[in-house]
Amino acid sequence: VTKNAPQMAIIQLGQAFKNFFKKKASYPRFKKKWVNDSFTITNDQFTVKDSRIRIPLLGWVRMHESLRFIGKIVSATISRVAKKWFVSISVEMLDENPRSANENQVAVGVDLGILSFATLSTGEIIEGPKPHKRLLSRIRRLSKSLSRKQKGSNNRHKAKQKLSTLHYRISNIRRDAQHKLTTRLVNDFDIMGIETLHVKNMMKNRKLSRSIADMGWFEFRRQLEYKAAAEGKAVIVADKWFASSKICSHCTHKRESLPLSVRTWICPDCATTHDRDINAAINLKNMAVSSTVSATLLKQSDAHACGAPANGIAA
Repeated sequence: VTKNAPQMAIIQLGQAFKNFFKKKASYPRFKKKWVNDSFTITNDQFTVKDSRIRIPLLGWVRMHESLRFIGKIVSATISRVAKKWFVSISVEMLDENPRSANENQVAVGVDLGILSFATLSTGEIIEGPKPHKRLLSRIRRLSKSLSRKQKGSNNRHKAKQKLSTLHYRISNIRRDAQHKLTTRLVNDFDIMGIETLHVKNMMKNRKLSRSIADMGWFEFRRQLEYKAAAEGKAVIVADKWFASSKICSHCTHKRESLPLSVRTWICPDCATTHDRDINAAINLKNMAVSSTVSATLLKQSDAHACGAPANGIAA
């Protein structure tokens, strides 16, 4: 392989240790062969021309599409997923026309769930594709076929390729739905309120772990945050103790407890009937709007304080 591949691996290992000591990630582990195969090369080691890329010691390789961005090419990462090979090219670009939020500040609350992927404060319910649940029978059949093959045989390799291709298809279906929803939210709204979900802890529930993993909540939040930042929009994340489902969105009365089995409830103070998910989404919207207003007022007060003369004496 090119000497640049192990050099970049050492640099990435150093960054992994920095994240570990900052308690942002777990201890670095060695990569395993045939699992997440990839390597990175710097911009002086490869050349991109039209729909081709020149990789060291491999030569010119055709790409499915040409590079769509103009700027300084920084690096390229070649990776394998199932039977397909991908190249991710990092390009440093200048944002000549930075986008800003609209003056109307249209807000929305997004409540993520298991029965439905997301519920908006507008009352819209978005059903998730649930690809793993839909293709579970095929996964079991291919997994059973793989387990019956002799290790090291060609038939086992073929069965493994079939199973990995199916998992790749499942991830594509889930990612496609996430991209479509996050892009629509960023295009339609300026302020988005979401809740804090500790997915790692929630996955410990044996009865709900498969359904939680099938939704992909962490990836949804990641996409929403980076797309909103690129468009000049705001994503407000509620505190982990914010009881979005227990608070009445009409009179702000808070219930002591609300089991997951209860999908609708009546407020004892104002007698308003609430759908659990829609009520949570409305509370998230109100929280996002109030947080944005508070931040704006704080900035204005700081600006006035900086411009005010000391002790009331003008300079």
